[in-house]
Amino acid sequence: MVEKTFTVIDKAGIHARPATNLVKAASQFQSEITLEYKGKSANVKSIMAVMAMGIGKDAEIKVSAEGNDEEEAVNHIAETLKNEGLVD
Repeated sequence: MVEKTFTVIDKAGIHARPATNLVKAASQFQSEITLEYKGKSANVKSIMAVMAMGIGKDAEIKVSAEGNDEEEAVNHIAETLKNEGLVD
C-alpha cells in the first residue's frame, strides 16, 4: 500500500469540477484508490462517494492505493490534486 497526506488549500474545498477530474484520474488505474477524511473513507473512482465526504478548505486528507499500479496511482492523484489547485 502506498499513501500520501495533503492539506486542502482551495477555499471551496473539493467541489464538483475537481472531484470529477479526480475520479477520471483514478479510473485509469487498476489499484483500489481510497480518500480518507475525518475517519471516513471513499473510493476515489466514485464521484458520489468523493462528493459525500464534504471536504472543505484546510482539511487534511489521505490518498492511498493498493494494487499492482499503486505507486503510479497515488503519484498521479497527487499531481491531479496539485493541478486542480486543491493542494500545494
